Order: sequence, then C-alpha cells, then structure tokens
Amino acid sequence: MPDPMQYEDQDPTPFESYFREPSMAAESPLAWALTQRLDLVDAVRGLLSGSQAAARLRLWCFLELASLPQGRLQRDDVNRLFHVLKPEALDMVLKRLRELGLLVWDATAQDYHLSPLAQQVQGLLAPLSRATGAEDDEMGALLAQVAGAQALGLADASQVKHLHAQLARLHDDFADAIASGSEALLRAAQPRFDRALQLVERAGEALTALIRSEFEDPRLEREARALGQGQARLLSMASQFTRALQQADRQRVTLGSTGITSSDVRHWLQQHPALHELLCGALSTGVRPVFVSPHDLVDVAEGEFERDRPDATRSTGLPPPVAPVAGTMETLRMPVELEALIGKLAGWDTAPSGEPAPPRPVREAVLGGRFAQAAYRMQLLPLLGDAQARTLKGQTGDLARSRWRTVLTPQVDTLDDPNVAALSAGHLHPEDPSLSA
Repeated sequence: MPDPMQYEDQDPTPFESYFREPSMAAESPLAWALTQRLDLVDAVRGLLSGSQAAARLRLWCFLELASLPQGRLQRDDVNRLFHVLKPEALDMVLKRLRELGLLVWDATAQDYHLSPLAQQVQGLLAPLSRATGAEDDEMGALLAQVAGAQALGLADASQVKHLHAQLARLHDDFADAIASGSEALLRAAQPRFDRALQLVERAGEALTALIRSEFEDPRLEREARALGQGQARLLSMASQFTRALQQADRQRVTLGSTGITSSDVRHWLQQHPALHELLCGALSTGVRPVFVSPHDLVDVAEGEFERDRPDATRSTGLPPPVAPVAGTMETLRMPVELEALIGKLAGWDTAPSGEPAPPRPVREAVLGGRFAQAAYRMQLLPLLGDAQARTLKGQTGDLARSRWRTVLTPQVDTLDDPNVAALSAGHLHPEDPSLSA
C-alpha cells in the first residue's frame, strides 16, 4: 500500500504561495518560527502520516525508545523491547524512524542511538504518554510549560500567549454557564472550574514572578501583562460562580417529606434510557416534549399576526396592464466647487504668451466663498497626480489627470480673507509633459 506522504511530498507548492502576498508569510512571528523548524515539522509529519493504526504504531515505538535510560541500543535490545511485534512491522517502523532522522544507526559500533532531533520531537509528544483526565489536559500542560520555563529562565512569548488564550476560553465557558442559570450546566462546569483555580493557584508564584520580571523582549513583556489580566479575570469569577450555585440551590424544590429534590428527579430523568417507557403503554406512541419559553411564543404569535396573507376570494391571476406614466430620475451631482476647480486648472495650463505655465500659489486655487468651500477645495488638492485616482471615471478622475501637482511646505501663510485666516503655504506646479508621456 503506498504511503500517503509520498503524494504530499510531490506537491511543489511553496508555503508562501498560500498567502495573498508572499511577503506576508515572513511578517507573522509564528509563521516565521515554523519556517525555522522545518526539520521538526517534517519529523512530526512523518510520524503521524498514513492510517491511524500505522501512526499509533510509530508513536508507540518512538516513545518507548525515547523512554529507555540507555544512550545506545544493540539490535538485540530493540528486538527484546518489541518482542510482541511481528518482525516485518518492527522493520517498517525502524526504517521510517531512520528516514526521518530520529533514529541513527552507527555502522562502526553496530548499534542505534536517538538523534538530537528525536529529543526535540519527544519533548513535543511527551503529553501523549500521560494518562490524565480531560480537565488536566485543558490547561495543566500549558501551565507546566510556562512555570517550568520561567523557573529556568527560558520563558517564551508564544507559550505565554497560548496560555493566555486558554485562560480566556475557560473564562468564556464559565461565564456562559453562569449566565445560563442552569443548575445542570453549573454542576457540570464546577469540577472544571475548581480544577482550573487549583492549577492557577499552584502556578501562581511562577506566573507572578514572570509578570513582574523585567524583559528585554517587548513581545514577552506584552504577553506577560495580558496573562496577568487573564489570570485576574479567572480568579475574580470565583465569587460569581459561588453565587450562581447558591441561587440554583435556592431554586431547588423538595418533594414533600421524602427528601427527594427536583434536582434528584431531573438527574434521574436524564439518566433514564427511554423516557417513553414511563408511560407504561398509556399511549401508542411515545411523547417527545418540546419546551418553548414564553418570549419565543410571543415572538411567533406576533409574526403570525403581522404576516401578509393572500385573500382567498381574490383572483390569483396577473394584474391588468397599466399604461406607463411619465417620471423623473434623480441623479447625484458632484459639488460645483469640484467642476470649478477643474476648469480653473485647465485655464492655467498655458500662459497667455504661449510659454509653460508658471507655478501658482495654493491660495489662488483654494480661496473663494465660505470657509467650508475653501476647506473642500483644500482636501481635493492631494488628488492631483494620484495614480489610483487617475483610473477613476468622472470628475474625480478628471481632477487627478490634471497636469498640476501640489507641493506644500511646513509654513503657514496669514491671509487677508474674511473667511480664512491662515492657510498652509505651497504652490501648484505644472507637470513636465515628458514625464507624463
């Protein structure tokens, strides 16, 4: 059976071609970091390729080899370690590990040893060998990585960022459970919430030291501050979660003097395999209850009342023909100031003597009329010579295709105008015909 990796390796498409702009691939810190670890990516990809059974076999053999407290292994040691495997299966796994550069065969010493790349891969895949619950897997591994890296002085911004993201996701999950007011959701989320608080509290000293440290990396400092805010948000939710549970307890009803509560009945009904059997044959078909809240009923009723229903007594044929009536069509018109500015610039193109037109002060093109009109003409001047605006149709494109260019200076001219007191200094220069050609 052919290996699926063979077909993937034949794809010549580079990583950068998947981006809208190839240069954007290097702008993302995470994408750049992955590019620097292509050997590690290829090793993990080679281990996990193919069917699930083959991937599990390769992972099991690799993690078993990595867990041995021996630097070098003879082939007899490998055979004894994997004596439960068929010889052809073991040869297939060893061949793949050698091809990936994880297992190195020393022809001189006639033994195997793991490469430095294998040690890096084993660090990535080590959580797979832990038999822990789902509540531990949510955040325990990330907290352990960040706390351990901080203790060793090897804290990384990407690790802190991933932990902050996990804290934010847990906060949103618990906030949804509190907002629902459902006792079932709150009880289901309580073990996860207690476990999350316990993990954060245990790692609190390391996280506090990380947040208060002085960093040379601005990304690490920014992510550490964000992590502190996420940690504070999760810890502050403890009182809210407790109040929500107390509110659910107050809503619990005790059924008579039996000591059975409504929560017990709800839990028993949820665990029942077939609710329709409780009817004991009273109905020929099972009852499937549909629960609708009152506001949903009101919305549906209002929609039914407001719906336009056809008149059953009226004919459903086409309406009779109607002669068209005269009408008018209104179209948007550009401001007259824009048309006037285009005309003024066209009149400046050539001097009266036939020589090239001299530069014109900006105030000659801007001033005239109220302040709002002058401000509008001032905002139009950057369009002169704009390459993108030149492709437009209409008066905006005509203005951009004009042969004048605006050059402004940092100075401000004081004007003797009743509507404009001051204006940025500058001139409008005619474009060189040779450049436009």
